[in-house]
Amino acid sequence: MISKQSWADAQLLWDYHQMHHEPRPCSVAIGLGSHDLGVADTTVDLYKRGMMPLIVFTGATSPTTRERMPRGEAVHYRERALELGVPSSAVLVEPNARNTGENISFSKALLDEAGADVSSVLLVSKPYEERRAYATACKLWPGVEFVSGSTPMTFDDYAESIGSVQLVVDMLVGSLQRLLVYPRRGYMIRLEVPEPVANAYARLCRQGFTSRLVSDRHEGGSGS
Repeated sequence: MISKQSWADAQLLWDYHQMHHEPRPCSVAIGLGSHDLGVADTTVDLYKRGMMPLIVFTGATSPTTRERMPRGEAVHYRERALELGVPSSAVLVEPNARNTGENISFSKALLDEAGADVSSVLLVSKPYEERRAYATACKLWPGVEFVSGSTPMTFDDYAESIGSVQLVVDMLVGSLQRLLVYPRRGYMIRLEVPEPVANAYARLCRQGFTSRLVSDRHEGGSGS
């Protein structure tokens, strides 16, 4: 169990990480690979609602997905989409990306190679990765309009689905830190972090929710 204050602080971060964009028709959707197969389900739902004619699923494997998705995140996402009735011609697979920056840059290269005319992209991610994906895409792919989306879910329900409140709060804190640190490394654009959110982040760090933090001297990619 965590304290009422830490729970409230985590809720603030959860709400901030979501962009609260209204889905609208875009040239393509990019589903960012992760442990969460719900990203594929939500991308399919948006496709069936006519939000895009083409899907790119992007992602290799990571320590958290290697056993669950041995063929790679993007491949498993594609298989899920085909099971749900999306035609194979509407799904491209980018199987090599290992961080958010690579998700974006490798997907862009794949779409360029396919000759796709892209003016807008619907980014589909885990709920707490919406803002990070948006900030990264805006940096790496200028001139394109981005709309962020994820599975509609409350913080309570997401924590229950993962089975570990500690882990979810650690991930919320880690994603917020990257929004603070990565712009000065050139990995993403800078987005304003409201003072109440910054204060909540600092309190959670002091309470020990730090397993997903990166060193401020770290020079890895934007998904590390």
